[in-house]
Amino acid sequence: MSAKSARGKRSPAPPPAATRLADRLHSAAIHLLRRLRREDDASGLPAPQLSALSVIVFGGGPITLGRLAAAEQVRPPTITRLVVAMEQAGLVEREVDPDDRRVVRVKATARGTRLLHDGRQRRVATLAATLAALPASERAKLARAIAVLEAVARGT
Repeated sequence: MSAKSARGKRSPAPPPAATRLADRLHSAAIHLLRRLRREDDASGLPAPQLSALSVIVFGGGPITLGRLAAAEQVRPPTITRLVVAMEQAGLVEREVDPDDRRVVRVKATARGTRLLHDGRQRRVATLAATLAALPASERAKLARAIAVLEAVARGT
């Protein structure tokens, strides 16, 4: 049996051991993110706004609404509503491209950036406390696995 790749081409089905490993990794990643997401309640923002703001803050700066919608995998009207709500909360502002006034980008305000960095610090602190409770040998295994996980995340 073959599987379709992200590009639509047929590729051989992965070996069962790889599929089992992928299933375990997928489950662990979801559970870890859900656990850490509890820290996001302190921000007072709904998850969709936090996610969009994260793309703006950690994604490299000002972004067009179209690219933000694509990154968030939502339709343009949905991203417009999110951006309007974040503007009203003082978390983002729009800026017109000086070279092409038809192009509008969204950028985080200092308040929006601070909110995201504070949230990231809370999540990292929670995870660090959990990791600190592990035996040193288990932390060393995780440290070695990080480079592999990063490569998997990049698709390389």
